[in-house]
Amino acid sequence: MPSPRGGYYNKDGARVPSVTTVLSRFRESGGLVHWAWDLGKQQLDYRVVRDSAADAGTAAHAMVEAYALGSVFDPSPFKPEILEKAKGAYDGFLAWAGQTGLKIIKTEQALVSEKYQYGGTLDAMLVQNQLAIGDYKTSNHVYGDHICQLAAYGQLWDENNSDLPITGGYHLLRFSKPEHPDDGVSFTHHYWSDLSIPLKMFLHLREAYALDSRVKKMV
Repeated sequence: MPSPRGGYYNKDGARVPSVTTVLSRFRESGGLVHWAWDLGKQQLDYRVVRDSAADAGTAAHAMVEAYALGSVFDPSPFKPEILEKAKGAYDGFLAWAGQTGLKIIKTEQALVSEKYQYGGTLDAMLVQNQLAIGDYKTSNHVYGDHICQLAAYGQLWDENNSDLPITGGYHLLRFSKPEHPDDGVSFTHHYWSDLSIPLKMFLHLREAYALDSRVKKMV
């Protein structure tokens, strides 16, 4: 989800890091290195594949965002072949949304945790008539930082909406990255009923992020 222009600020006006900023500081890069190496073995330029994947993933994501906002999707920024790749994934999302009675009740909700001093922008949704937190990713795999991000969003929601607790768990809506420039984009849905362990990990990373800033000032 996009961050507010200018970032996140606590009640005293001090800027706080976003969920994604904290997680990005400690993200492993080994998977990306292996991905680029594997493409090289296939005599494919990772930059071409990366840009194709980003375009198709961006298109699918834009289609879902238009659905969430109840607006009309604008296809003009995308080439026809990119839209064709994204369409199958979007159709998969629509099928899942219909089966679960999906209703997005809060979209791009920007919140700040005063307790833990971080911010994030999330979607709250009804899935089978239960309140849930959802997020979209363009990736071929589900990684630990994905569920840490969902868990951190859940904490943000619970802290700011104590009268409306999450009962429908956490949903990751994933659009694949094409392994080859000619491949399409697939859609998969992942669900967790409880993310207390990933939340604990995120909060440790949030503390490490603060300590990292202090260490940098010492050198």
